[in-house]
Amino acid sequence: MTDTLEKTITVAVAGNPNSGKTTIFNRLTGARQHVGNYPGVTVEWKEGSVRRGDWRLKLYDLPGTYSLTAFSDEELVARDFLLNHRPDVVVDVVDASNLERNLFLTTELLEIGLPVVLVLNMSDVARDSGHRIDTHLLARRLGVPVVAAVGNKGQGLEDLIEAVTEVAISGTSLPGPADLCREAGPATEALAHLSTHSGGLRPDYGPVAERHLKRIAALLPTGESARWRTIKLLERDNAVLEEIPDPEVRREILHIAEEFAGQADKGATDTVLAASRYEFITKLCDGVLRRDKQDGPSVSDRIDRWTMHPVWGVPIFLGLMYGVFTLTFGLGNPVMDLLDRGFTALGGLISGLWPAGGTSPLRSLLVDGVIGGVGGVVVFVPNIVLLFLAIAVLEGTGYMARAAFVMDRFMSKVGLHGKSFIPLLIGFGCTVPAIMATRTLESRRDRLITIMVLPLMSCGARLPIYALMIPAFFPSHLQGPVLWIIYVTGIVLALVGARLLRATLFKGENTPFVMELPPYRLPTVDSLLVQMWTRAWLYVKKAGTVILGAAIILWFLTVYPKPPADYVVPAGFDKTTISSETQFSQLQDPAQIQSAELSYSIAGRVGRVLETVLRPLGFDWRIGTALVGAVAAKEVFVAQMGIVFAVGEVDETSDVLRHRLRERYAPLVGFCIMLFTLISTPCIATFAITRQETGSLKWAIAQNLGLTLLAWVVTFIAFHGGTMLGLGGT
Repeated sequence: MTDTLEKTITVAVAGNPNSGKTTIFNRLTGARQHVGNYPGVTVEWKEGSVRRGDWRLKLYDLPGTYSLTAFSDEELVARDFLLNHRPDVVVDVVDASNLERNLFLTTELLEIGLPVVLVLNMSDVARDSGHRIDTHLLARRLGVPVVAAVGNKGQGLEDLIEAVTEVAISGTSLPGPADLCREAGPATEALAHLSTHSGGLRPDYGPVAERHLKRIAALLPTGESARWRTIKLLERDNAVLEEIPDPEVRREILHIAEEFAGQADKGATDTVLAASRYEFITKLCDGVLRRDKQDGPSVSDRIDRWTMHPVWGVPIFLGLMYGVFTLTFGLGNPVMDLLDRGFTALGGLISGLWPAGGTSPLRSLLVDGVIGGVGGVVVFVPNIVLLFLAIAVLEGTGYMARAAFVMDRFMSKVGLHGKSFIPLLIGFGCTVPAIMATRTLESRRDRLITIMVLPLMSCGARLPIYALMIPAFFPSHLQGPVLWIIYVTGIVLALVGARLLRATLFKGENTPFVMELPPYRLPTVDSLLVQMWTRAWLYVKKAGTVILGAAIILWFLTVYPKPPADYVVPAGFDKTTISSETQFSQLQDPAQIQSAELSYSIAGRVGRVLETVLRPLGFDWRIGTALVGAVAAKEVFVAQMGIVFAVGEVDETSDVLRHRLRERYAPLVGFCIMLFTLISTPCIATFAITRQETGSLKWAIAQNLGLTLLAWVVTFIAFHGGTMLGLGGT
C-alpha cells in the first residue's frame, strides 16, 4: 500500500464515459475534493478522499476512457496513472445495462495486473431494461470482487468501500477459476479453452497471437504489467515501444509485430486482438447475463425519435440552447447588476477615505486597479454559474451527446468536429469556459482547431463596445441589422478559419464521430451542484487572478509617468477645447488634465506609436490607446475611450462620449472599430486559458498574432471598400 503508517489507500476510479464513474466519485468524496490538471498535460482530473474507521481512501477520478490505447489526452492520463503510479486498488465502474461493451476496459485493467474491484453501476436501469446479472458467478470467473450499485442514489457504496479496503489490506482478489472446475453445465465447457492469469480468467488470443506474444515477452524483462505491455507491443503501440531503451530490441519487436500483422487481417493487428477480447467477453457473460424479452422500444428510444429526428432534431436543439442562454442572462443579469452596484459602492467607500478632490496613487490603485479589475470578473459569476448548471443538466440527462451527433454533419463540412459545436455556443457567453469545454474532444487536432477560432464568437464582453458604437453612428432602424452583421461576421470568419486550418496546419483525416448515446436519466441535485461549484470556482480562480494582475499593470501604464509642469500639450490634442499649444501647468479643466496625463503616460505613448499601424484602418492614437486597454478585457475599451476624450468615468450609455465620437469619426470608422475589436487579439484571460489548454505558449501567441493580423486585413478591406463607396465621410 501507499503508506501503511498513515493507513492510506490509493484508489483509481476508472471506467467508460457515461458509466456513472464521476457520480460515484462525487457521492463518496462530496466536498472533500479538488480539481486540477494532470502534470504535463491539460486534462482535468479530480482528487478526493473518504474515511472509514482508521482507513483513509484517497480517490483519483480518472478521465473516462473506453480503452487504454492512448488516442486522446484523456486515455493517456488514465493509462499513465495506472501504469506509473500503481494505485493500491482500481475501482472499475461499468454500466450494468451495457455490460459486454464496458467489460472491454476491464480486460485491459486485469491484464495490467492491478487489484480490481468491479462496480456494476446503474443496476436499477439494467434491471428495468430486463437484464439479469449473476454477480457471484461473474466475480468467481474474473477473480475480483463485484459490487452492484446505483451511484446516483448512493446504493451499494458502503459495500464498495468495504471491498476496496479488504482488497487493499490483503493485496489479493477472490479465489480464482479453480472453483469453476466444480461448476457444471455448458458455461464451464465454453470457457474451458480460455487462459487463466493472476487468479482469474483472461483472454486467450489464439495460438498464432500467443506464439508471437511469447517471442516478444522473451525480449523483455519480467515485471509489472508485463502481459499488457507485451500485447501493446504486438499492436505496435508507439508510447509503449518508446519505453524500450535498446534500439535493437525495438527493431526485433517491430519485426515480430509486422510478421504477425502479415498473418492477421490485412495488418489490422489491433482489430484482431480486440475481436479476441470481445469473443472472450461474450463467452464470459454466458450464464452471467440473461436478457428478458422486452416489449417495444425503450423510453430513450421514444425520446430519440424526436431529439435525433433528421428534420426536428436541429430546431429542438436550437430551442434548448435558446432556453439555456435565456436562463443564463435572464436570471443572471439582475444578480450581476447587484454585484456591480456592490463593487461601485465599495469603490465609493474606499474613495471616501481620502479628502474630496484629492488625488492619491494608492486610492487610484485600489479603486481603479484592484476593485475595478476584480469586479469586472466577479460580476459575471452569476452568468457563469447558471451557464454551467444548464450545461450540467443537459450532460447529466444524456442529451448533450445527442446534440453533438445532430450537428456533426454540418460541422464536418467546415473542418470542425460535431462536438465542437457546444464550445462554440458557449463562446457567445464567455470564451474562457468555451475553451475549457473543448476537453470533450478526443482528438488534439480537433481541440486545437476549435480553440484557435473560438475568440471569433462574439462574447458578452464585446457587447459594451457595440452598445456604445452602434447608437453613436447609426439610426435606430439600422442598429439591429448592424449588430446582426457583426455577429454573423464572427461566425463566418470562424467557420472559414477552421476550414483553412484543417487544410493547412492541421492536415489529416477527420476523426470519426464515435459517441455513446447513454440512456436518458435524471441527474442528481448534489451531482449538479458539485459540477456547478467546481467549474465556477475554476473560473474565478484562474480568470480572476489573471484579470486582476492585468488590471493593475494597465492601471500603472495609464497613470505613469506623470507629465512635468512645463510639458507642452500639442495643439489640437482635444480639438473641442485645446486650440493652441498649452503648458500642462496651465490646464484648469479636470477633464483636460486627465486627457493630457493619459497622452503622456506609457499607454498614451504606445497609442501614438500604434497610430502608424492603425492609420490605414481609419484609427488615430486615441483608438490605439483604448485598444491597449482592451487587451486586459474588452469592456475596458469603453472606459479607456472615455478617458481619452476627457469625459470622465463613462459607461456604454454615455451620450457625451457618443457625441464626441460622432464629432471626430465617420460611421464607417465606428463600424471598423467594432469589426477590429471582434476579430483582434482576445483578452488576457483567453490568452492564459489557451496557453493552459494547449499546453504550449506558442499556440497562445500564434492565436493572438493570427487574429490581430486577420483583424487588420479585414478592417483594412472594410474601411477602404467603404471609402470607395462613399461611406467614409464625417
